[in-house]
Amino acid sequence: MSYDGYVAICHPLHCIVIVTHRISGLLCVLLSLSRARAWDFQPCNPWCPPNSECVNATACRCKPGFASSSVEVFTNPLVTCHDMDECSSGQHKCHRSTTCTNTKGSYSCQCRPGWEPIPGRHNGFYKEICKVMPFFTWPLPPGDHSQSLSRFFEKVNNLHRDLKSAMAKDTIQGIMQEVDELLETPGDLETLPPSQKHCVAIHLLTGLESALRNLSRGLPEGTATFNYSAGTQLSLEVQELGDGNVTFSLNQAKMQLNWNLAQESAHRGPSVVGLVSTPGMGKLLAEAPLVLEPEKQVAPHGTHKDSLLSVSPVLLSDVISVFLSRKNTQNLSSPVTFTFSHNVSVGPKREVLCVFWDHGQNGCGHWATAGCKTLGTRDGSTTCRCTRLSSHAILRASYNVQDNDPVLDFITCVGLGVSLLCLVLAALTFLLCRAIQNTSTSLHLQLSLCLLLAHLLFLTAIDRTKPEVLCAVTAGALHYLYLASFTWMLLEGLFLFLTARNLTVLSSSSRNRLMRRLMFPVGYGVPAAIVAVSAVVRPHLYGTPARCWLRPEQGFMWGFLGPVCAISSVNMVFFLMTLCIVKSKLSSINRDVSTLQNTRVLTFKAMAHLFILGCTWCLGVLQVGSLAPVMAYLFTIVNSLQGVFIFLVYCLLSQQVQEQYRTWLKRIRKWTTESESYTLSSKAMSDTSRPSTTD
Repeated sequence: MSYDGYVAICHPLHCIVIVTHRISGLLCVLLSLSRARAWDFQPCNPWCPPNSECVNATACRCKPGFASSSVEVFTNPLVTCHDMDECSSGQHKCHRSTTCTNTKGSYSCQCRPGWEPIPGRHNGFYKEICKVMPFFTWPLPPGDHSQSLSRFFEKVNNLHRDLKSAMAKDTIQGIMQEVDELLETPGDLETLPPSQKHCVAIHLLTGLESALRNLSRGLPEGTATFNYSAGTQLSLEVQELGDGNVTFSLNQAKMQLNWNLAQESAHRGPSVVGLVSTPGMGKLLAEAPLVLEPEKQVAPHGTHKDSLLSVSPVLLSDVISVFLSRKNTQNLSSPVTFTFSHNVSVGPKREVLCVFWDHGQNGCGHWATAGCKTLGTRDGSTTCRCTRLSSHAILRASYNVQDNDPVLDFITCVGLGVSLLCLVLAALTFLLCRAIQNTSTSLHLQLSLCLLLAHLLFLTAIDRTKPEVLCAVTAGALHYLYLASFTWMLLEGLFLFLTARNLTVLSSSSRNRLMRRLMFPVGYGVPAAIVAVSAVVRPHLYGTPARCWLRPEQGFMWGFLGPVCAISSVNMVFFLMTLCIVKSKLSSINRDVSTLQNTRVLTFKAMAHLFILGCTWCLGVLQVGSLAPVMAYLFTIVNSLQGVFIFLVYCLLSQQVQEQYRTWLKRIRKWTTESESYTLSSKAMSDTSRPSTTD
């Protein structure tokens, strides 16, 4: 017989026993399997909550990646299983070269920006290991043929080959060491033309910033400082969640900024802030051009005017570079404060500037001041505040204030001296001549007093810049006195217009009442309000290193130029309206002699008023282009002689004043004659009363 393909040769009974034995073994196996399945598939707990699994008919446990607030195995149907945050709790297997991202029931490890996975690099613990990607492509600057620079780039570009995450610190040190050695011994770089040196320096700083930004992400959290033999320094900080203000200090520079400036919204992983000081970079950036903000200062009489010399500025500090995790640093939400130390004194007629490097359109660029403000210099240090950062540097430069023209200085001194004498005579005339005392005379008197005090203060204190507090007070006083002079000029123009209108409409009494109400509140109150607001908003802009006047920064000069332009424009309107009224009056039928004489006097006064009190100051604004020297001389001569013009027009050319002067001269001659007669008679009496003597 055959069984399962085998042929059996046996006794029939024997064969039956064998088959029976095999069947009984199969039944035993089936019975054991059924018992095992019955144990394994016993009834499951029907009330296990979401994200959990049953243990038996009465107990449950949370699935991997979830946890309960109670024990691991629970029998309470009210227990819930919530997602575990392995990233924040540290219960993950992400390498420090990656960032951990929590997911529901699990987490993922992703390489940080600037890093890439290492193929096949998985071990028993970490899920993913990454390495730094090639962090820069740092080719030679175009058109450069320097052997020193070629060797430098060859060494630096070899540093990123086979770079591992643990070598980030070593690579940073290697790059900084190469930069330090290149700046210490620049070799044939010193033979390059100045413009090419500037391009090389910017190429070095830009590449260094990019390399340090990427490499620093591979460092552990915390701060690090590196120093090198030639003076090159690096200070940086790496933080996952930074907050508040942080300060970085090097030997000659300190920086303070808000940590939020370094963070980008789409950036994952830690943020980096670093400060690099490269003293040797000054050799390459010598004679670099400087571009200032388009601010223009017009000082009284035009004798002091801030302008830059044509020579290059001088570096007073080390060149420093700032790199952040974020790349866009052109318009920061909060300012960054820098403090630079320097051993070089600023000197007279010099000013310290906080500048940064603007790359410009040609890629090399220049120093610039827009966006950086100089807060002050004291005790060998200068403080700056910037709302934008260059991709590589913040530093300070100094510039000379242009020397004054000695001829203009002489004209100013002589003109103001004569004006002071004439203003004193005019003020005495307005006070003592009762025949001319009226509202118009009161206006002339106040104008003369303001100009008298302004000219006197200008001559005696404009150049006394020390101490700085006293210089600021002098600048504020000059600001007020010149604004008050212009305000009284405005009232003069208004009164002249009302006088012309009085010929046809307004009564003299109404005109005088109106002017008496306006005179002193407007004449002294308006300039006081302007100066008070200026002093409260920007008190530090009173006084410059060269003179006690207003600084041109931040449009502060418009606190003086704005009212001057407005008053000159209004006076021009008053002049034109006065001429129209006078012309209409002259063409009328009424030709009586008194009216005709009054209108002619008004015409002369209107023209003189416009010239003396308005047009002369417009010459200061016209000091541009090729005509600037001519306009400067005209402006200085005319404005320094304002007191002479006032005395001439309002005193010497006034018929009433002339008659009063004649009366005074007659009295003086009579008094002199009587005094001489009295002296002679006294002498004669003395001679006659003397007893005679004989020999």
